[in-house]
Amino acid sequence: MDTLIALKLNVKKIFSPEHGFKGNSSAGAYISDSKYGKGEIPVISLYGKKKKPSKDDLEDIDVIVFDIQDVGARFYTYISTMTYVMEACAEYQIPVIILDRPNPNGHYIDGPVLKKEFSSFVGLHPVPIVYGMTIGEYANMINGEGWLSEGLKCDLTIIGLKGYTHEYMYKLPIAPSPNLQSMEAIYLYPSLCLFEGTDVSVGRGTDGPLEVIGKPGFKEGNYTFTPKSIPGISENPKYKGVECKGFNLKKFGSTYITGAKGLYLYWLKGFYDSSNDKDKYFTPFFDKLAGTDLLRKQIESGESIENIKKSWEEDIQQFKKTREIYLLYPDFKN
Repeated sequence: MDTLIALKLNVKKIFSPEHGFKGNSSAGAYISDSKYGKGEIPVISLYGKKKKPSKDDLEDIDVIVFDIQDVGARFYTYISTMTYVMEACAEYQIPVIILDRPNPNGHYIDGPVLKKEFSSFVGLHPVPIVYGMTIGEYANMINGEGWLSEGLKCDLTIIGLKGYTHEYMYKLPIAPSPNLQSMEAIYLYPSLCLFEGTDVSVGRGTDGPLEVIGKPGFKEGNYTFTPKSIPGISENPKYKGVECKGFNLKKFGSTYITGAKGLYLYWLKGFYDSSNDKDKYFTPFFDKLAGTDLLRKQIESGESIENIKKSWEEDIQQFKKTREIYLLYPDFKN
């Protein structure tokens, strides 16, 4: 933003997603409108009273520039914000320029493909949990597959990346959101975010969010942590002030750098199998995160991890065919 202002471009408005324009608000926190800079440029929240720009918001706007770092998991809400921005701009004939960025989880594809009836802001489209596309490629797919309302098409320009391939393990120079503070957390995120729909903590309110898992009274873990309120990172974490027992997974997260791929479901199933109150393990939010109720039912029925993964393979293969149409960069080797 400071660069655009220094170039004397007429920046009329700023739109901000979850976590706020400066990325310093905790997950799920209500984001209010604000002002930025000496000229007091209006900052319009798309994670507060609305999630889509209005007609008034877009008045006198010639072009929207979208420049946000995604992490390649369907429930990370920046791709939902991008969808609504594209849709609003399509409705009012405003071009969108997307400055593409590498996907740190762009080297594999895994997870159940979202079913339409489970569509929400943590998953709008029929894609796997990990979809292996940059945000620019994903935008092309939204346009090409007719996923905007009433089949609208956005006037879209992608500013591409030089030298990028989906094999490339890109290290983010800045945390993309307050609780993804390390590359280990970013690699673990697709697997651990599913715990947000259970009675297990993922370490929000600790020094290692999305690197640890646990809950009070768990008997099998070898690591303890006590969540606390951390302003701008985790204001009211699950089990605040209560000791949790579980596992520190930071070392496991680092294995993705050396070639590990795929969602890791053993912890999710293991905590369920060890639960003293299985009826309270899953919350209604779980099915939205999973994009289906089948994964929950499979875990509840004692299905093996191998069979669970086999059950979504056909949908993944179909998705890969669709995905291939929209790739802008060399793909990884399957």
